[in-house]
Amino acid sequence: MEQYVITISRQFGSMGRSIAHKLSEMLEIEFLDRDIVEATAKRMGLPVSVISEQEESSKLKFFPRMYPLGIGIPNLKDEIFNVQKNIIMDFASKESCIIVGRCADSILCETKNLLSVYIYAPYEARLKNCTDILQMDLKTAKRMIREVDAARENYHRTYCPDWTGPFDYKHIMLDSSRFGIDGTAKIIADIAREKWCKS
Repeated sequence: MEQYVITISRQFGSMGRSIAHKLSEMLEIEFLDRDIVEATAKRMGLPVSVISEQEESSKLKFFPRMYPLGIGIPNLKDEIFNVQKNIIMDFASKESCIIVGRCADSILCETKNLLSVYIYAPYEARLKNCTDILQMDLKTAKRMIREVDAARENYHRTYCPDWTGPFDYKHIMLDSSRFGIDGTAKIIADIAREKWCKS
């Protein structure tokens, strides 16, 4: 079996994080998301809460799903990005793993055995996921979809100078509303197994 890395980028409400978690279980490899925040805090000698606040910049009930937003103290945010970039490269060099967000697809674009995935879904499907699965009220769900999508775009434009849109650096794009969490994860897992897990 070869070492490989899968990056997951996603629209808010497309359940990309849940898909990444299920994919981790299917492939039995590590899934990195909040781990990157913890590693960043450790390297910078700052509380996890400070890193989270700079990434999330919100005190809403659902703020853990909003990061990174690309707003806050510029110098500190730039430093956090650079530290996280090094952490992502370190993780990717050591073992097979799945990395969610944080421009990992751009950071690792020259990495051997990389599969960069973009998870999306129609607006109405994302709205339904927010209200039914994430338990948001309708008004909050609409606002979160609008603000988080815009914030993620801003983050990419800030830290990936040649970024032109969400499909940059991607190898496959999947509509999670067509396949569900388990089905979408299985499609990605099957690709990874076919390419890198043959004995």
